[in-house]
Amino acid sequence: GTGYPRRLVGDQMSLAAKMMVIADIFEALTASDRPYKKPKMLSEAIAIMGYMEKDHHIDPELFRLFLSSGAYLEYAREYLLPEQVDEVDIKQYV
Repeated sequence: GTGYPRRLVGDQMSLAAKMMVIADIFEALTASDRPYKKPKMLSEAIAIMGYMEKDHHIDPELFRLFLSSGAYLEYAREYLLPEQVDEVDIKQYV
């Protein structure tokens, strides 16, 4: 994207920073404690992030790892509202 917050992009970012970008986006999309927006369903959040990956806003390898490792689902089961956790077909993204 725009390299938020320090205007760094791609190779200018550390691996940890790229991981944090994915975690931050996922949390922002699914957060249920924000009065200005409804939380996204799990499948909606992953679909949006899939578009972001295609548009080179997030690291494709790390996004695939986020999905294939099951980290997204582990987080969802622990922190999302039960009604947010729907089926996600990750095959189209990994």
